Amino acid sequence: MKFVNFVTAAAFAAFTLPALSQTSSTPRIDQRQASEERRIEQGEKSGALTNKEAARLEKGQARVQKMENKALADGKVTAKERARLEKAQYRQSKKIYREKHDKQTAK
Repeated sequence: MKFVNFVTAAAFAAFTLPALSQTSSTPRIDQRQASEERRIEQGEKSGALTNKEAARLEKGQARVQKMENKALADGKVTAKERARLEKAQYRQSKKIYREKHDKQTAK
């Protein structure tokens, strides 16, 4: 009976561990994405971002997320892919700052 439980546990681990490692192979990128989303939401609430600006920034965030999904498609994010993602996140962060600090405000 113990052998059957061991085989079941091993089979479960063989199928779930790759999926877990795939989703957490970019924790720093995921954390930054969440941070940028919060910045956009905060800008909307405070009125620093207009609806149009927020929509444009959300679209940019979606584009970065699509890049991440594409990089994760084969199960591993290479150093080159990671650098490309971080550069895209940096550009997006600058856009968020620029839009939040311009003279336009939500009415």
